[in-house]
Amino acid sequence: MTSLFESSKPVPAVVQAAGMKGFAAEFQNLDQYIRVITERIWEGRRIDDIRLYYSDPCVVETAMSVSTSIEDVIAGTRATLAMFPDRRLLAEDVIQSGDEDGGFLSSHRIISTMTHLGDGNFGPATGRKIHARTIADCVCKNNRIVHEWLVRDHAAIALQIGTTPKALAQQWLNQRGGWTKPVAGPAPAGYVSHISTDALAVRYAQAIADMARGAGNGRANVDGLAASLYDEAAQQIGPGESTCYGQAEIAGFWYGLFGALQVEQFELEHLAIQRDMPKTGRNDRIALRFRAKTVHSPRPYCIVRYEQSSKRTVEVMGIVHAEFIHGRVVREWVLIDDVAIWMQILTPQA
Repeated sequence: MTSLFESSKPVPAVVQAAGMKGFAAEFQNLDQYIRVITERIWEGRRIDDIRLYYSDPCVVETAMSVSTSIEDVIAGTRATLAMFPDRRLLAEDVIQSGDEDGGFLSSHRIISTMTHLGDGNFGPATGRKIHARTIADCVCKNNRIVHEWLVRDHAAIALQIGTTPKALAQQWLNQRGGWTKPVAGPAPAGYVSHISTDALAVRYAQAIADMARGAGNGRANVDGLAASLYDEAAQQIGPGESTCYGQAEIAGFWYGLFGALQVEQFELEHLAIQRDMPKTGRNDRIALRFRAKTVHSPRPYCIVRYEQSSKRTVEVMGIVHAEFIHGRVVREWVLIDDVAIWMQILTPQA
């Protein structure tokens, strides 16, 4: 397989908890900063604090949209709370990289608990209890978020309110008049995406890329890669809050995804490792963001996930967190937006 790391350039080191130049004195490190401001905006319902903690403009890219205005962020927050007024954002982890000069990056994994109590773009209120994950990669500089990549598990919400990712995708296409997603602007000048050269991080990223690119060569290829990467009792949480246990089921997920969406180009956009064991006793954790240009052309045994071939080009934007013991993955969270993927499959404009 082609290496992702043949032409790696020097990148900022992983941030250490040693103060935050340019940030308010109350923030001693990036983990504290991102948790506190998230709690204030969401749990505290201090929505206007977005103006304090986001730059304007600020590019926010999701799997299906790009916005630049701080007012878009505020409007989106208010709309979400109108549908899910009791929504909570419970921080599962913050994996850090970057530096105070170019900008820190927080890869923030959240599990949201909420009740579908208001009408909105998910349809009429159902009253159903929901839990769904989001991972937000935020570039943070001078006390503000200045650029963000965000992947929400819309499939989990769709399934829990009684519909399907495909049906919700068609509903949103009807509302929008088709698939349109502008190209996101670049991150602010001076920020360089962190691509770790740590051996464990490199091995993990290369294995994910090889499974993505190699799915078209057959299931055995993916099985072998998974066996070398994952613990026998590894757990993986994927789109729609699906759960896989063990090497064979996890290999089946990657094979099903990239056997249906055949990869033409795989780009590693961010790779960071957090080694906190000496200080906190926590396991090593890795955050990885990728973007894959694919064609919806399922192999014969991969039509279950996205049905029959449409031959359409589909962009897959993914953020993955993984936790390791003795160099093997024991827990993994894969955030891709199945609703965004279905929208690209279903619309002729994809």
